[in-house]
Amino acid sequence: MKISTFKTFSRIISAFILLTISCQSPTPVNNDLTFLKTKGQYMVNEMGDTVLLQSIGLGNWLLPEGYMWKFGNNGDRPRKIEKVVSDLIGEEQAKEFWTAFRLNYITEADIIRIKELGFNAVRPALNARLFLSEEEKPQFIEEGFMLLANLINWCKKHQLYVIIDMHGAPGGQTGQNIDDSLNDLPELFMEEKYQDALVKLWLEIVRIYKDEPTVAAYDLLNEPLPERTGAAQQYGHLLEPLYKRLTTEIRKIDAKHMITLEGMNWSNNWSMFHEPFDNNTFYQFHYYCWNNPDNLNDISYFLKKRDTLNTPIWVGETGEKANTIYWGTTQYFEKNNIGWSFWPWKKMATKNTPYSINKPSNWDSIANYTREGAKPSKALAEQAFTELLENIKIENCEYYEDVTNAIFRRVPIKIEAENYLHGTYNETYFIKDTSKKSSLYRTNEFVPINLLSVDSTSHGWKWFTEQYITLAEEEWVKYQVNSDKIIKCIATLKAKSPMGSSVKIQLNGSDYMLEINSEDWQEYKIEDVNLSKGVNTMTINITKNSAYIDWINIE
Repeated sequence: MKISTFKTFSRIISAFILLTISCQSPTPVNNDLTFLKTKGQYMVNEMGDTVLLQSIGLGNWLLPEGYMWKFGNNGDRPRKIEKVVSDLIGEEQAKEFWTAFRLNYITEADIIRIKELGFNAVRPALNARLFLSEEEKPQFIEEGFMLLANLINWCKKHQLYVIIDMHGAPGGQTGQNIDDSLNDLPELFMEEKYQDALVKLWLEIVRIYKDEPTVAAYDLLNEPLPERTGAAQQYGHLLEPLYKRLTTEIRKIDAKHMITLEGMNWSNNWSMFHEPFDNNTFYQFHYYCWNNPDNLNDISYFLKKRDTLNTPIWVGETGEKANTIYWGTTQYFEKNNIGWSFWPWKKMATKNTPYSINKPSNWDSIANYTREGAKPSKALAEQAFTELLENIKIENCEYYEDVTNAIFRRVPIKIEAENYLHGTYNETYFIKDTSKKSSLYRTNEFVPINLLSVDSTSHGWKWFTEQYITLAEEEWVKYQVNSDKIIKCIATLKAKSPMGSSVKIQLNGSDYMLEINSEDWQEYKIEDVNLSKGVNTMTINITKNSAYIDWINIE
């Protein structure tokens, strides 16, 4: 799009909004989605079938986050990003830009693709400021409700559930950039007017969607009250009373929808949760494995709390790392009957999300301005922001199949050796020496996992690491990989064995033998490997001496 057409395009978009602004209730569409509810530790539909929500987070759409724009501290949250845009291209054009941005960032095409890839839900991150004004007597804002209505209509049409996430509450629930905080304080808990505004906003959302089964749950507050700032210690006693107030008011209108509650400290401190105060509630934690070297964080705390609460638990955010972790975490969750939501769907210039937005020309000049750099010219900024409006459309983004295949553990895929199945000893793995547990990655189990390398090429600090496992004679590990159809593949094993080792790979009842005779890492191919549609189980068994196994690739 040329700079000269920016204003014309934006006027067309504005006219479109006026035509669709009344669309605040879902359009009637025949579909099979039914209301979900909790039943003990499970989520079930109206037929009583268990449903595991496998969601994708729609971040950066209704609540832009600076890190997804490659911005610095002066552009780390929505209101600061908005100021940057206004400073560079003027207020009038900035308004037109944001109208177009929100209509382009998530469209029906995104929802169609999300469904195609295998997700069954989306979690849109809402900024209250887009739905409710910040004046003394807050007023509803039509644009936010129209955008949410469009999303829910698309999801209804294409059979996806929606978990409505209050990511940025009035006043801010964290006092950090992620909730669009004005003063870096959790003012939601400091002033009652913000709690009143939150109740008002939630009740309007509930009024609109109380009879809509496409909405799976109301996520009342995202990641409230971090500990590192002292907010949890100072205001934590106010969190559950606010949840109770919101739930009580919601239940006066809507008895059908599930409600999900997040703990303090980025969702993960559940110390205030002792028993449910509502019979259709589930609890949520967020799971990011940012350790170096890579490590699968233990979830036993949440499993124990689930037993106490006797409700479902759910991972509302996971991701932001690499494929090894993605495979390991979703496998870990599902083994324990925990649904999840991957974060996020797309962001700029990345390789670790399903889709990547191509960085506009001269974008580094825009980003540098948010780090106290020189102010770029208006012409340069106009061109960059106009290009961004095109680049954010899904048809112009770059797709990373390896990311979604890792999330869903399906072919074609590289299976890292340390991602053997979760389960008990002698069920999913067998190791003769159980005197010590692994020092890396899966530190509660006995398979020896060792650090091979560190990849810091994509970041300024150590981020991605490569591990391998050691297996002795008669030891084995078991894997599962999914396939959408019956196919014939080539499997490649990366391994080494200075002493010389025999490896038997068992897959779907067939045995494949490999002789590993190298002191250095080598790749060993197996031709004509047959995969069944659905789940395929594979065992790597050492029949002579010992071997080091890095990964097995199936394509």
